[in-house]
Amino acid sequence: MISTMKTIFPSIAVLPLALAAVIYVCIWAQPISKSFLSVQNYPCPQSYSSTPTDELELALQKASMPNKTLIITIVNKAYVEPHRDNFPSMLDLFLESFWLGEDTRPLLDHLLLVAVDQTAYDRGKFRRLRCYRLETDGVDFTGEKDTDILWLRNPFPRLRTNETEDLLISTDLSDSPWAEDLINTGFYYIRSNNKTISLFEKWHSMKDNSTGMKEQDVLVRMRATGVFGRLGLSVRLLDTLYFNGFCSNRTDVGLVVTVHANCCRSISAKMEDLAAILGGWRRFKTAASSVGGGGGSENGGGNGNEGLFQWTTHVACWNSWIEPNKTMP
Repeated sequence: MISTMKTIFPSIAVLPLALAAVIYVCIWAQPISKSFLSVQNYPCPQSYSSTPTDELELALQKASMPNKTLIITIVNKAYVEPHRDNFPSMLDLFLESFWLGEDTRPLLDHLLLVAVDQTAYDRGKFRRLRCYRLETDGVDFTGEKDTDILWLRNPFPRLRTNETEDLLISTDLSDSPWAEDLINTGFYYIRSNNKTISLFEKWHSMKDNSTGMKEQDVLVRMRATGVFGRLGLSVRLLDTLYFNGFCSNRTDVGLVVTVHANCCRSISAKMEDLAAILGGWRRFKTAASSVGGGGGSENGGGNGNEGLFQWTTHVACWNSWIEPNKTMP
């Protein structure tokens, strides 16, 4: 996800943890008074030349790129610990994708791990990640799940935008006539301005009053009921050719940027199939290096090996829909 740093960041902090790969583009907004969890509506600083005023500002400052862009993942204990004592954890898979991805390793310097419980914070610090401990008095995150996405390539070349676009967001099926009704929060890029700040405020407020609905469902309802339009938001859907997922199952390994474990009903199934995706990606990269190629390029030009490669079938996630007693994470 991508957004303003301290203005939108607070609202995101109270949304479910499916807000994983968030990229925050901070375009210094006008100061807005503090509220909600001490970070909501907290303005981006006008510059980084002065001494940070608090722990959050310091964390954002350390993680941001020169253009005030950073990647934020919001995690809890369920995300950082092995599921049912089976290694690796979802966080391990996420970080491994940065290690194996194309031009993704340097991005870890700009990843901020926002932990909503002490276990998540401690494990993040143990991994030497940039971490911020978000205090959530009165907000229970124990039932929220993990982020479920892999970064196989640096997404920024595919996120070129202009000043008029406020939100770039992933969708289950970008080539469907119902694509706007299938937006998901696996990955999005958001620019900080008054419109997007209002979006997160309304999103949080509506979620609190939408019993039984996930944050993603609330966002879909907001779009369907005209909230985006009333806010004047300029929104672009990300093409699943690049920002892929299990729902669309696009197969062009020379173009894929991220893989989202959507259309899957259990954490264990997601972890199993994401691990298989990483294994396939590793084999592809090994084969690519053996013939002197790089495994693809910004323009999708690979080394001729792409046609021989096939992704693994998402068996565990398919089975999660037919096995009894499976619940959505």
